[in-house]
Amino acid sequence: MQRYDYLIVGAGLFGSVFAYKATQEGKKCLVIDRRPHLGGNLYCENTEGINVHKYGAHIFHTSNKRVWDFVNSIVEFNRYTNSPVANYKGKLYNLPFNMNTFYQMWGVTTPAEAQEKLEEQRAVAVARMKEQGISEPRNLEEQAQLLIGKDIYETLIKGYTEKQWGRKCTDLPAFIIKRLPVRMVFDNNYFNDKYQGIPIGGYNVLIERLLKGTDTRLDCDFFAHRQELEALADKIIFTGAIDEYYGYRFGKLEYRTVRFETETLDTPNYQGNAVVNYTEREVPYTRVIEHKHFEMFGAEVYQCPKTVVSREYSSEWTEGSEPYYPVNDEKNNALYLKYKELADKETNVIFGGRLAEYKYYDMHHIVEKALLL
Repeated sequence: MQRYDYLIVGAGLFGSVFAYKATQEGKKCLVIDRRPHLGGNLYCENTEGINVHKYGAHIFHTSNKRVWDFVNSIVEFNRYTNSPVANYKGKLYNLPFNMNTFYQMWGVTTPAEAQEKLEEQRAVAVARMKEQGISEPRNLEEQAQLLIGKDIYETLIKGYTEKQWGRKCTDLPAFIIKRLPVRMVFDNNYFNDKYQGIPIGGYNVLIERLLKGTDTRLDCDFFAHRQELEALADKIIFTGAIDEYYGYRFGKLEYRTVRFETETLDTPNYQGNAVVNYTEREVPYTRVIEHKHFEMFGAEVYQCPKTVVSREYSSEWTEGSEPYYPVNDEKNNALYLKYKELADKETNVIFGGRLAEYKYYDMHHIVEKALLL
């Protein structure tokens, strides 16, 4: 029977980067995944010549030159810049909050005018809290109004956040929104990072090249064949859910999940942007993604006669749905620490990634952690 140095459970970004580096070092790896495809949540389906992000939009961004150089050594990345637009009752606003947003909201045209308007609205929030005898914000609503004021909070934050988390802003902890990007310049680039883009040819190219020369098994459930699989390797890199690894012995960790409604439209350009957030509470979806705009720019958009859009609906995670966002409240964090205590005692198992560490990671964090490991 074939022996391996590493059994890597999960063919997502963490497992794939680790497998690439380990294989370069002469180690023999077996990567397994319970899904029928490689790439985890990065997986794209090609529809009408468009790479459709099957598990939600993924935009790579980083200020870490080592990470950027590494991914570009595998596949060249394009020039995509994330500049989402928010739609509130049919009116459009630029994100993140910058001079374009303030002009659209209040008609102000200079940073001084915008600053004055923001300070005026923040002062109202401070006064309201003082009236109630409160010195620190008790919830997300109070925190957001201290940072950005009532108008932007009610138009661009409140409804979107309540849909995303399935809870009222007054029931969400203040720390979720401790920092909000506020720019006094006309700059719609969502990220502050030095580098960003999408792999040319899509994320499948990145994953396939990372795993070239590595043994893989798809439709392979680690838990259904655990004994047999564990016997194949000296060490395990586990990227699945940590509570599932331990048989949920302390209980189940909670997640938010996302459901996608995806359709192909007989038009070359549906919304003119990759990401449009719908911020009013009455619209059931949080955002609409038009996938072609991640890889097609300018006139190129019209050379592809059709387009694919996905509407995203956020909800509580239930058995059988995909876990996306850990609910890092006190209760869940305390439960995770019980599992982490068990994980720290393991000598032949390394836990890595979003599900295994019960932490929301951006892709560059995942690559950096896998490279360090």
